[in-house]
Formats: sequence, C-alpha cells, structure tokens
Amino acid sequence: MAQPPIHWNANDEGNSIPAVNFSDLNVYAKELVPAIIPKLPSAEQINTEMEQKYARSTTAPTTTAETLNETTKSNTSAVSKGKKAIAAVKGDTERQKEPLNILFCGHVDAGKSTIAGHLLFLTGQIDQRTLEKHQVEARENSRESWMHAFAMDTTKEERAHGITVEVGRAWFETERKHIVILDAPGHRHFVPNMIVGAAQADVAVLVVSARRGEFETGFERGGQTREHTMLVKAAGVRHMIVLINKMDDSTVNWDRDRYDEIKNKLIPYLKKCGFKSDEDITFIPCSGMKGAFLKKAPEEQCAPWYTGSTFAEYLDSLPPFNRNIDGPFRMPIVEKYKDMGMIVMGKIESGCCRVGDQCVIMPNRNRVKVTNIYYEDMETDFCICGENVRLKLANIDEDKISSGSVLCSTESEPCHVGKIVVVEHKSFISPGYSAVLHIYGASFEVQLQKLIVLVDRKTGERTQPNPRYIKQDHAAIARFQLSQSGKGICMELFKNFAPLGRFTLREENGTVAVGKILAIVE
Repeated sequence: MAQPPIHWNANDEGNSIPAVNFSDLNVYAKELVPAIIPKLPSAEQINTEMEQKYARSTTAPTTTAETLNETTKSNTSAVSKGKKAIAAVKGDTERQKEPLNILFCGHVDAGKSTIAGHLLFLTGQIDQRTLEKHQVEARENSRESWMHAFAMDTTKEERAHGITVEVGRAWFETERKHIVILDAPGHRHFVPNMIVGAAQADVAVLVVSARRGEFETGFERGGQTREHTMLVKAAGVRHMIVLINKMDDSTVNWDRDRYDEIKNKLIPYLKKCGFKSDEDITFIPCSGMKGAFLKKAPEEQCAPWYTGSTFAEYLDSLPPFNRNIDGPFRMPIVEKYKDMGMIVMGKIESGCCRVGDQCVIMPNRNRVKVTNIYYEDMETDFCICGENVRLKLANIDEDKISSGSVLCSTESEPCHVGKIVVVEHKSFISPGYSAVLHIYGASFEVQLQKLIVLVDRKTGERTQPNPRYIKQDHAAIARFQLSQSGKGICMELFKNFAPLGRFTLREENGTVAVGKILAIVE
C-alpha cells in the first residue's frame, strides 16, 4: 500500500479544481483530569510564560507538529484563580496532539454512521453501558444493526428512519492525533448539509458498500458516491481514504476479487475528480459491524491478502498539515446556539484566538468579544487554526449571526463581502440562469449576469470571448450576482484564501458546477 505523502499544503495548486463531468451536536468527550495535580505556578508566572509563547507563535512560521504543539501547550491569557489554573493544566496535557478533521461521506446506507460509532466504542469514547442502551433502543425499532449508528445519529427522526440528516460530530484520539469525526448525510436531499461538513474536513473518508448491488447503486448515475467525491475535492480536500465496508457480508465473504473490482472502478473516477492515485488515495477493506480493520486487524485470518494498515493506524501515520497559524484570524460559523450566552461553532481556518480578543462578525460587521473558548468539553484560553472549537461571544444577539457568517480579527483586515462574483465555471448555462451558490457554510441564490470568456481546460488559455452559452465539459469565466439585493456574502479570492475562495453551484436535482473566485465586486 502506498505510504502517505511527506507533506501536504491545503493551499497549494494541487487543490485547484479540475474539470468534471456532471450528469444534536454529538460529542462523546471525556475530560482528562490528572490523578495528581502538581503545584500550580502563580498567575504572574503563567501570564509571562503564555505571552512569551504567544509572541513566538505570531512572529515565526509554524509548519511542523513540534512547533504546533509548542504553541498549544500553554494558554495565552492571565489566570488569576486556582480553578482557571487547573483548567490550564488540563489543557496543556490534552492538546499536545495535532488536530485532524475527517469527513465520512458516501451513498446512503453505506455504513458511515456505523463505522464512526463503532470506532468511538473501540477507542473508548463510548462505554459498554451506553452501547447496551443503544442496542436496546435499536432492537425496539427492529433495527439492531443500527446500534453503533445511534452514537452519531442522535435525533428521533434520524434514529426512526436510519438516515443521517445533520452532520454528526464526535472525536477520538490516537497516539499522535486528536481526530474530529464529521459524519455527513448520504441522502441526496441533504447534500447542502454535507457541503458544510466537507468545508471543515482535512481528510475525506469515502465509505462504499461491498455488498453486491449496493455499490453499483451508489456509484451509478444518481448515486451519491460520485457527487460526494466531486464535492469534497471542490471543498479543497486533497487526500481520500476509501473504506470498502461490509466485506463480511454473505455476498462478499472477504473476497479479494470483489475488493479489486470496486477499487478498479473507483480509481478512474477519483483521478478524474483530481485525486492522484499514488499520493492521495488509500483503500482499506473493513467491517463496520464487526470492527474489522478499524482499530486493529481481526484475529481470524479473514483477509490474509490485505497487509496494509488499519484505518486508525493510517490516520495516526499521516504527516502534519501546513496550518496558517500566522495568518489573520478567520472562523466560518457553521452553528450557533444559546447556553448562558451566545455560542458559535466552527473550524478555525487561519490564525489564532485568545479569551478577551475583540473580533468582528462579517458580513454584518458586528463587533464582539470572545469570553470563553471550549475545545471539546474542555475550557481553555487559546485556540489555533485546524481546531474545531466553540466560542462564547459577548455583545451580540442571535439574529445578528446569519448563515455563512465569518468571525474575523479586528487587528487585520476582515474578509471581503461580495455582491458580484467572477468565477471559473463549468456546465451548460447561459446568461439569466439561476442556481444556489454554496461557499463554505453559506448558500445564496445567484443569477448569471455575463459569460466573459471560454477557457481551455488543458492549457488554461482564453479561447472565445463573450460566448452565448457554455455546456458540459466547457470551462469559462463568468460573472454572477446575488439575486436578493442588499445582501452580501463572505468570500475571498481563491489565490488569497482558498477556504473562502471555492464555490459549488447546485440546482434541486444536483450539483451543476464547481469553481473558484477570481474577482470580487463589493
């Protein structure tokens, strides 16, 4: 099996989007409380140390796991009480591991939630008592095989129908990684929710069913295997892990020929979407129900032909990501709720944040103050890019935070707010065409104003100015405008800040186009 690449950069040219044929919060967290808490330093000593480390983190580039850990080992605001100092000790111990956000995607009923739930049980995030409770509830619904999925599917609707609706969230740890699971819905009606999850992912985990007939249904036209693959690449995810699930099914029985058949069918399409087979794609056979090859290889020799890593082992072996810790603070808000104050959730895409920092919420330009930072169930004073966190904000009402809002630092220029966008676009459309534009967690209806020029897909040269229309397999530069006047959407040029510079254009029946933002008219 191919080893993971030595180094990945989420903003390099490898993440440009190639031409493609288009046809309740759930956190099982355990707080680490040391058995013996050492003597705590004074508030002055803590403050001095933290300020020194924060100064280093903002003046020197950070590209390795060691320097990332050095930044996260200490909090960055003064601790004046013993209780807060103890929290700092817990944070120092807990956050020495690199954050990694993985997205489970794929066709409905492929077993994404079952794999995620079983992995949480195997890594100790779910105890036996909780598993038995899920088993009883699943048996009452005559769906005992859903017991592991109940760890991720927490609402009554999801458990009654066995379909994930919202992006489930949980976490577990390996020896070197703190891994956040984002469990995306597989039904085509909930693709907009899946796009929000894909925007937060560092690594995509495509789950396909090896059961005969199920893989073919998901991979053929109309199945979500194809669309999800294209969408995660459009979101800038470079590495794809393909879990071939249900290998223990009676129609498969760990047959290597079936494994190779699925692998050989997927590779050409993955390459077509822009993934490089030798560097970016990894295949692992598994059984979500039995847990085979999730954390450990099964004791019985069910698949002696597979000699590669287990899923958890491979995740732990991934090299560090190049995080933009020195950039301006940017956190797209994916969820909000009230809990003794206003809480917002999201993945920090750039920079860092401390308790007490003054920020601005774009596009409404509301100024807020960060009063608390929560990393999983642990309160801390400091967070950096790559971490999926919850922030408590002061001086803001819930109705002032809209879909697609971005939390930015006041010490640097906030993200741009565009009303007219020039994008690189691929599909069959003409001026006057309307669709829904998705940028990170935001979605707005837009209308095509003008087709500027056709672009050669291979050379990138501009070929035909002012075309009347573009069709499938064409690439073009086009100008879009928000349909609702007076509205703005947070975005950036792709070359400046890729996470807010990518877009997906969708209709009711599916994805129409993907592309990148080349110019913004505010």
